Amino acid sequence: MSSPGALFARTPLQAAFTALRDDLIHEDGPRISTMRNYRFAIVPYDPSDEFTLRAEVSKLSHDLQANGWVVLSISLQKLLLDRLRTQGPEWMERVEEMERRLEGIERERGLNYLKSKLAPLIEGPNGIAADCSKVIQDYADAHPDRLDRTLALIGRAGALYPFFRSSALLRHIDGRTRNVPVVLLYPGQRTGPTGLSFMGMLPADSDYRPRIYP
Repeated sequence: MSSPGALFARTPLQAAFTALRDDLIHEDGPRISTMRNYRFAIVPYDPSDEFTLRAEVSKLSHDLQANGWVVLSISLQKLLLDRLRTQGPEWMERVEEMERRLEGIERERGLNYLKSKLAPLIEGPNGIAADCSKVIQDYADAHPDRLDRTLALIGRAGALYPFFRSSALLRHIDGRTRNVPVVLLYPGQRTGPTGLSFMGMLPADSDYRPRIYP
């Protein structure tokens, strides 16, 4: 028979969100980073736990809002789709048709072609990172009095696989968030103290300055 402690043991994801919540609503202000002007953090999770993650995000958002916080939920999937729509339906149809033709010859050729078309749209400081920054800055401009109790949660990163490395995202939005705490929900695996493998498929990237929870 399981012991009471085992029955109520927290999963790593639950422990991560508990620690994150406590650090955000700390009496001395948000302390998700040891660096004063670098308020970024990462919560990694197994991609198969997407719906469990969403439940934890919902609980965290409810707790923060009960403490007078505002939570900005930023979907990378939506930002990607918005960027694709701006190219117009004809562009999308041409890319889709060429990708199918190349994949019929060799799967890798189709994927590489798709990467070549999407990379200019989403990579670099003017890509998806710029869209994330704009969401935060637009809110900051409209509500300058609420910034000390605002959290930006960036999720649905799996939609960018395998076209984008999440390590670049936080690097490109650094200095463009009005010091609002930003948490990236990262589908992948943690390797060592600072390494993360996007979706558990790409080679581990150790180029991470933010705190990784828990």
